[in-house]
This record gives sequence, C-alpha cells and structure tokens, in this order.
Amino acid sequence: MIQRKLRFGVLISGSGTNLQAVIDACESGALDAEVAVVISNHDAARGLVRAREHGIDAVWIDRGAYASPRLYNAAIRDILRDHVCDYVVMAGYMRLLGHEVLDFFPNRVINLHPALLPSFPGANSIQDALEHGVKVTGVTVHFANEEFDKGPIIAQEAVVIAEDDTLASLEARIHEVEHRILPAALQLLAEDRVEIVGRKVRIAPKR
Repeated sequence: MIQRKLRFGVLISGSGTNLQAVIDACESGALDAEVAVVISNHDAARGLVRAREHGIDAVWIDRGAYASPRLYNAAIRDILRDHVCDYVVMAGYMRLLGHEVLDFFPNRVINLHPALLPSFPGANSIQDALEHGVKVTGVTVHFANEEFDKGPIIAQEAVVIAEDDTLASLEARIHEVEHRILPAALQLLAEDRVEIVGRKVRIAPKR
C-alpha cells in the first residue's frame, strides 16, 4: 500500500513568502508533503495569488460575513476538513485561531514566530527585540494551543542583532531564517519524528 503524502492547510494574512518557501520545498522534494489549501483573512493577500500560480486551492474568508469569531473559525475548520488536511500551518496569519480549529486538529496546528519564544511574543516581536536591545533574537516553529505563542517548541534558530541593524535589515535576516526553518520543521512531521512529551517536543533520529 502506497502511503499518501502529508497534506498541509496553510493560513496567511499577507504576501505569503513563507508559504512560497513551503511550496518550493514541496515541489523540489525537500519537503515530502503537499499544500492542500491556502486560506487568508484578506482578499488581496499576495499569498492567495502565489497559491493559485501553483495550482493550489486558495480561499478568502470574509470575517465580516460571520456574526461571531466562533462562526468564522468554524468556516476555516470546515474548509481544512474538506481538503483532508493533516496539519494546519499558520505562516504569517495575523489572527488568533479559535478552539473550533484547535480542537479539531489537536497538536496539529503549527505556528511560525519571528523571535526566540518565550521572549518577545505578539505581533511586533522583531521591533520589540530591536528596541529592547537584546543581542540575539531568532525564529521559532511551535505547536499552537489556546495560549498565544506558548505552545511546545519544535525548532528554533538564533539571529544575531548587529550594532547597525535597522528594523528593515533585521526583518530581512529573520525572513531568511523563516524560509529555511519552517519547511525543515514540517519535514520532521512528514518523517513522523516529532513527539510531544509534556511541554517538550522530542525529535527522533532519522530512520
């Protein structure tokens, strides 16, 4: 029996450069998986165009069309379910994800965060790290749960902050790491090497 590839549903809000990194990794064979659907909360998100250019279903869900966040998140869940997604990847998705999705995909929602969690959670983490004066920041890939930016960590990579860094230059280096670390972390899932033990994620040796 041939086992099918892992299927990811990707949530985005903007340009979708991390989505593009995942698509490229899938197409090159570096990531043994496929993107089943891309969902955005913005109709003009460039990431939707990226998805369609690669023949991937791309869906805009209008938050204003739903009477409550619960109904909006249920609509996201239903699309992910209908596309038979194994995991959900938040790649620059700038909204909190509700229990409707988290409970349907327990320990199967992945988030990408541009800082070394638990330091600098939230939407402005790159600027916060720069303004705080830390010498090192980085990127985290973690499981999402009901606590914002607090789920078990799958992978992290440090980024040194240079003395002359601006927000733009630091963002550029953070994005370079994001584009590498996210597909690599997803490949660990594709290889079935990830286990959650309490708050820790254990990575098994490659078989």
